[in-house]
Parts: sequence; structure tokens; C-alpha cells
Amino acid sequence: MKFHRRRRADNGINLTPLIDVVFLLLIFFMVTTTFTKETRLLIDLPEADGEVADNSSAPLELVIGKDGSYAVNGQNLINRDIKTIMAALRDASGGNADIPLVITADAAGHSSGSYYRDGCCGQAGI
Repeated sequence: MKFHRRRRADNGINLTPLIDVVFLLLIFFMVTTTFTKETRLLIDLPEADGEVADNSSAPLELVIGKDGSYAVNGQNLINRDIKTIMAALRDASGGNADIPLVITADAAGHSSGSYYRDGCCGQAGI
């Protein structure tokens, strides 16, 4: 006996690979496209007329060690007296009170000297 095969109905074209390719092309063109800026703002920026500031003077450096010793610009002071610190700051600054002062203190040192140190700087006029 001969059996007849039934033909399968043609369901159509599978569009999934076509859609994948179209999305890949779309992403490719979006990434590689350069956009031109059609509108631009024209701005006239102001120019400075002032003088160049003279920052040639090096800042004063007051260093406070772990043991409470003081140094001004790398020179150790003989004691921690307020008059000694003030005299050293005046000598190092040359009497110029506009010179910046950098204070460096050891983290393990005593913090109680901070008021003392600030008072010295204030009395020295820095």
C-alpha cells in the first residue's frame, strides 16, 4: 500500500535573521555617523587689562616637630619662646606682612600649641 505524504503548508519566510541584520546595520550607522553642529553661538569673550601679579617671593614655612620644636624656613629655633618665634618670622619675611605663611605640624605633636602658634603669627603681623 502506498501512503501519500501530506505536504506541509508553507508558513512563509522566517524574518528573524533579517531583523537581526537590520538592527546591526542600524547600530553600526548610528555609531559611525558624525553629527554637524548647524547652529553655533558667537561670543566675544572679555580680555584682561590688569597687571601680572608678582608671585616671586617664596612663602614662609613654619614647621612644628613632634617634640614641639619650631623651625622657620628650615632653620631650627633655639627655644619655643613667643619672642623668638616672632623675631624669626620677622627676619624671614623681611618685614613684609603680605608673604604667605605655610604652617606644617607633626600629627603626633601636641595640638595645644596651635593657639600659641597662631598668636605668634598674629603678633608678628603675618
